[in-house]
Amino acid sequence: MAYTTANTAADRSGNPLTTAFAAIGNWLISISESTARARRVEQLQNLSDAQLAELGIKRQDIVRHVFRDLYYI
Repeated sequence: MAYTTANTAADRSGNPLTTAFAAIGNWLISISESTARARRVEQLQNLSDAQLAELGIKRQDIVRHVFRDLYYI
């Protein structure tokens, strides 16, 4: 049987600055995951290539398509 241990920056709670940045990062992640745009990206990613083709979207362009009004990419 094998055991694995992963040590990340978030595990080093002794440094208050690291802890603060980790908390901010987790907060930003939770916001981004709850947005309608993130849900739309996920919906499109769950479609087949044929379904995406019907919509005129390539799989690699999903994010660009969803955020097209915010960014010129």
